[in-house]
Amino acid sequence: MEEQSLLQSYHSKALDLKNRVVMAPMTRSRAANDEKKPTAELQGRYYAQRASAGLIITEGSQVSEEAVGYVNTPGIHTQAQIEGWKTVTKKVHEEKGKIFIQLWHVGRMSHPDFHDGELPLAPSAINPEAESYTPDGFKDTVTPKAMTTADIKRTIDDFKKAAKNAMEAGFDGVEIHSSNGYLFHQFFNRTSNVRTDEYGGSIENRTRFFFEVLDAIKTVVPSHKIGARFNPSLHGVFGTTMDEETIPTFEYIIEKLNAHDLAYIHLSEPFTDVSDLPFAVTEIAKHFRPIYKGTLMINGGFDQQSGNAIIEAGNADLVSFAKLYISNPDLVERFAAHVEVADWDKDTFYTPGPEGYTDYPKATTTQNS
Repeated sequence: MEEQSLLQSYHSKALDLKNRVVMAPMTRSRAANDEKKPTAELQGRYYAQRASAGLIITEGSQVSEEAVGYVNTPGIHTQAQIEGWKTVTKKVHEEKGKIFIQLWHVGRMSHPDFHDGELPLAPSAINPEAESYTPDGFKDTVTPKAMTTADIKRTIDDFKKAAKNAMEAGFDGVEIHSSNGYLFHQFFNRTSNVRTDEYGGSIENRTRFFFEVLDAIKTVVPSHKIGARFNPSLHGVFGTTMDEETIPTFEYIIEKLNAHDLAYIHLSEPFTDVSDLPFAVTEIAKHFRPIYKGTLMINGGFDQQSGNAIIEAGNADLVSFAKLYISNPDLVERFAAHVEVADWDKDTFYTPGPEGYTDYPKATTTQNS
């Protein structure tokens, strides 16, 4: 029987993967300690359990204190956090896995409670009218502070330092979280960026910050160890609203990335139904595959069947799975044996401790269907 497309190895200049199944980045809020650092007992065990994936991408990890927007998320900007992540990468590598860290700044999707009462940063002073998950529960977002040029330059340096820290921590690469309504996405969209300086207005200007961060990271991490994530048709969630320039903006970004020799680009299919929006794209991988010449990873509600199908259609090289990896640490083995996948418990997605995190069992061979 021919091997499933998902289970075939993948080789490029940048990647040497044992299969095409990727563990997607997922916020899990388990760094419940004063230093916001991962531990070997929790994060180390969690990721090592899932090391049969061709590639693991960690949860978003803030590049500075200013970047925080969710409770108990780990950072990559202090020595304690670096040491914590070292225990994670060691455990994953002992299981013959590969792991990238996702570098994160939430921008306006935050709350003053995380910043000693100071306003969160954003391209423009526009409230996303969303909610932030604070230590005291969900709270309404506020009107953020529009970043000065000095704020932008400092943030670029924060990403550079975080990427350097990631290499010290033993990661195989980094992914820039330029998706899901967070800081970079806020710069991309005209509905959240009304700046009149070199970081606003035209498509070139609204994407300038991202490319300056990418260029800075490339001074400390080889380009073939850098990925970037985008959600072009995000609409109506995470404070993000599409307009007629949204898709052309992402087409510009992804076309330009052909010259940067990245490990991959990581795209998401629409999170919501955008079929009634005349300027939205409903099939992201299919639309952007002809534009991008490098490795294309796709995410968004895939299962074994649809994951195999999108690779076979030639619209993606790799498929990342999120919720399925919460409850199926042995997802690759289940796909190989055609074992039914286990359901997840959404009530423990963001709770502290091992419950709903490291206690999902692997399948037994008697479960074969």
